[in-house]
Amino acid sequence: MKNAPAKNNDADPANPAPLREVLLLCWRDSDHPQGGGSERYLERIGAELARGGVEVTLRTARYPGAAASEVRDGIKVSRGGGRLGVYPSALMAIALGRFGLGPLAGLRPDVVIDTQNGIPFFARWVAAAPVVVLVHHCHRRQWPVAGALLGKVGWFIESRMSPWVHRRSQYLTVSLPSAEDLERMGIGSERVAVVRAGTDPVPEVASDASGALRLCVLSRLVPHKQIEHALEVMARLSATHPDVALDVIGDGWWSEQLRSHATELGVDDRVVFHGHVSEIDKHRLLAGATLHVMPSRTEGWGLAVVEAAGHGVPTIGYRSSRGLTDSVIDGVTGVLVDNIDELAAATAQLLDDPAWCRELGEKASQRAEGYSWPIAASGVTHVLTEAAAHRRVSGLVQNADR
Repeated sequence: MKNAPAKNNDADPANPAPLREVLLLCWRDSDHPQGGGSERYLERIGAELARGGVEVTLRTARYPGAAASEVRDGIKVSRGGGRLGVYPSALMAIALGRFGLGPLAGLRPDVVIDTQNGIPFFARWVAAAPVVVLVHHCHRRQWPVAGALLGKVGWFIESRMSPWVHRRSQYLTVSLPSAEDLERMGIGSERVAVVRAGTDPVPEVASDASGALRLCVLSRLVPHKQIEHALEVMARLSATHPDVALDVIGDGWWSEQLRSHATELGVDDRVVFHGHVSEIDKHRLLAGATLHVMPSRTEGWGLAVVEAAGHGVPTIGYRSSRGLTDSVIDGVTGVLVDNIDELAAATAQLLDDPAWCRELGEKASQRAEGYSWPIAASGVTHVLTEAAAHRRVSGLVQNADR
């Protein structure tokens, strides 16, 4: 059991006590086969909190090969339940933990981050501490992939049930467009805070591209990322740019469908599916890229945008993805388009105008210098501290723009 009771934030409302303990809830962790940018955001913030002396616990799903518990980057990781079972498993663990039982025995957080990846954990039903709902983006355009019935149920939970259950809770998101989407779902802007993602220092890596023109995609391989559009661009470039290659960095359950599609399009000899790679190999591939393509249907922010920018590589993607309108300054640090025809045309134009592409990359690199995980963590810490004191935070908390 912990030595001290949870602090009383009402003692000094002007100067709330620093955070002592935080519980993070997420349906996956970054080592999960389907883990991605949203999981990384939560864990990098958690690691910075732990580095600052906060006790951080992450409750997430268990998967083959994963330990039931471990300590990673200062975070105590507790796993239980599978793809859907993670939700009731976490609620049970939180409830039992309040009585000194189960894997979260003795846990007494000052605040809980409930990550809503379409569906939240509804931790406020069982947690004694205030809950902050972390939403990366609205899933309205992703739910149909789950099937007609489950998609309708999921969207009802996300757009109706969750806003009502969390009608007094603080919300946290990663971009201004995502904040606007939350407002459209009836969540008051006075309790929606925006803290953009950070990025790690760019390591010095040697690129093996040898001056060749290479496109790259850094993404989970799932339907809503629309990697098919990058493959289609490669097919359209075949006649005019036969020497251009595409590196697909990342993996996911949609991988085999994408490989088959590349074969159908006749571009499999110019597309390399790298799967999961080490951090060093990821940066080596990014450093060797001419242009980063991000054809995702929906993005909260687009962490890969800033990672590519760190190597002076601009991003081209869809304006309709919402989050990219925040992470990419159209015509300055990258290019935003409206459909696949424009995506193919703009990609060809950038490849044919290396001076313009370099200019975009240089400005993207300059902008990326303003983002770091310590800066992001300081913003999230402010939101969590205020939430623990039963106060609300709104608007852009982290503003790394020069």
